[in-house]
Amino acid sequence: MNLTRFYRKVFELNGHPIMAKLLRKFAQSKASKPFIRSFAKLYKLNLQEAKKEIHEFRSLHDIFTRELNSDVRPIAESADAFISPCDGVLSVVDHLTEDSTFIVKEQEYTVAELLGSQKEAEKYAGGQVLIFYLSPVDYHRVHVPLDAEVENVYTLGKEAAPVNKLGLRYGLRPLTRNFRMVTNFKASGYSFAHVMVGALNVNSIERTNTNRIVHRGDPYGYFSFGSTVVICLPKDVLAFTGKTGPVKMGEEIGKWLA
Repeated sequence: MNLTRFYRKVFELNGHPIMAKLLRKFAQSKASKPFIRSFAKLYKLNLQEAKKEIHEFRSLHDIFTRELNSDVRPIAESADAFISPCDGVLSVVDHLTEDSTFIVKEQEYTVAELLGSQKEAEKYAGGQVLIFYLSPVDYHRVHVPLDAEVENVYTLGKEAAPVNKLGLRYGLRPLTRNFRMVTNFKASGYSFAHVMVGALNVNSIERTNTNRIVHRGDPYGYFSFGSTVVICLPKDVLAFTGKTGPVKMGEEIGKWLA
C-alpha cells in the first residue's frame, strides 16, 4: 500500500469507534514518530511556519497540533474586524430559518441540532452560519474571532448527547453524531456560537484557553483529529466580506456591526 492510500485509510478508520481510539493512542505515542516525515511530505506541510524543527516533533499528534511562529498569521488590526478563527475552507449559509440545514463532517445539521437547543437556535433566525473545513494539511489550532466574553461552554456528541425534547423531535436522525464543543460568546451585547466539531466517535477537541474575557486572535483550542469549526451569527451583526474558499487564521472575513 502506498503512502497516499495508507493515510487515506487511516482517516477512514477514524469513523470506527474502536479503531478511532486505537489510532488516536498510536498517533500520540512515540511509536508514530517514524511516520512524521512521510506524513509531512505527503501533505506538503509548510514546516517553515512551525515553531519546531521536524526532528523535534515527538509524534504524529505533535506535528498535527503544531504551533506556528507568531509572525506567520498576522491578526487583522481594524477595531471592528471579525477574523477567521482557523485555517481552512470557508462556506456560508445565509438567512437562517428553523429548517435550514448544512453538512458538517458528512452529517446534516440544523442550528438547533448543532447547538443541542432550540432556544439557543432562535437567537440566529435570519442570521448566518460560517463553516470552516480543515484538511490534514491545515494548521489545527483554533483562535478567537473577536473580542468577547465567554458566556458558557458545553459539549455534545455520541458520548454526551442530551435526552430532551430536541432529541425526541429529531429522533429519526442518525444516532451517531460528531463530538463537538460549543462556546457561546457575547460581544457588544450580542451572542454568537463558536462550535468545534471533532472526529466521529472520538472526543478529539482540547480547550486551551479558560479565560472569561478573550481577545481577537487569542489561542482557544486545538483538534487532535479531523475537524470543522462552525460559527453561528445573529441577523445583521456581521458585514461579511463575501470571500469564501481558502482562508487563514487572523484574516479579516467581515466587520462586526454591533
